[in-house]
Amino acid sequence: MQLIVETLKALLFGIVEGVTEWLPISSTGHMILLDEFVRLQMSDAFKEMFNVVIQLGAILAVVVLYFPKLWPFRRHRGPHRDEGLMGYVRKKTVMLWVKVIVAILPSAIVGIPLDDWMDAHLHTAPVVAAMLVLYGVAFIVIERMQRGREPRVSSANDIDLRLALGIGLFQVLSLVPGTSRSGATILGGMLLGCSRAAAAEFSFFLAIPTMAGASLIKVLKFGLNFTSAELIVLLVGCLSAFIVSVVAIRTFIGYIKRHSFTAFGWYRIALGSLVAIYFLLK
Repeated sequence: MQLIVETLKALLFGIVEGVTEWLPISSTGHMILLDEFVRLQMSDAFKEMFNVVIQLGAILAVVVLYFPKLWPFRRHRGPHRDEGLMGYVRKKTVMLWVKVIVAILPSAIVGIPLDDWMDAHLHTAPVVAAMLVLYGVAFIVIERMQRGREPRVSSANDIDLRLALGIGLFQVLSLVPGTSRSGATILGGMLLGCSRAAAAEFSFFLAIPTMAGASLIKVLKFGLNFTSAELIVLLVGCLSAFIVSVVAIRTFIGYIKRHSFTAFGWYRIALGSLVAIYFLLK
């Protein structure tokens, strides 16, 4: 019976992860808040690892939805049969991956050595509440600044190396819980001249190595000695995060093609205020 209850909790955590990972509203902030009301009856070490590793399910959704854009190899067709190995390589896709790698370097350089310190000092309600409100205000202000401006870059493939590095520097901000990785990179992309859709797509692509790396670090720290209950809970969380992420990504991309991020800004301000009030009264 206990395993069934914990599995249902993992299902709920996966749903929240699948929705909030791709929207600029901070998945970490929502997971910390959810943990206040729905606590997994597992060890603290497992819960810390679980909250990061279920992101693998969300990553898989990006890979599935954008596979044609992300897979760098192709079949030989027509006159390319004599071009050797390079005839199989889609150069535009290879360059996209090069730009993704360049963009993740800043957060890797800063985040890997500071991972334990950030877990100990920044994963707190006051920090999450402050970042939710701060970046909520930033979304509203930046949307007003961008009103009427034509973006220089309308496709993720048109982002150059310098712009990719700039977006990567913005991603460093998301190491602070409550910031939102997608929120920081989308805001950064917009400020640097990207359209909402281009910034969002590139943010999705950045998530693949970024979140896969973070998950690997957490699994290595936890070890591979999972109990059967822990493995079931982890798999359910990953699967539900994947299914919900597929829907969330499609819905989000459709939404931002017709609307601004202002609504997300107001949502963050409201949620951050509620989090602050809740923990002050607790």
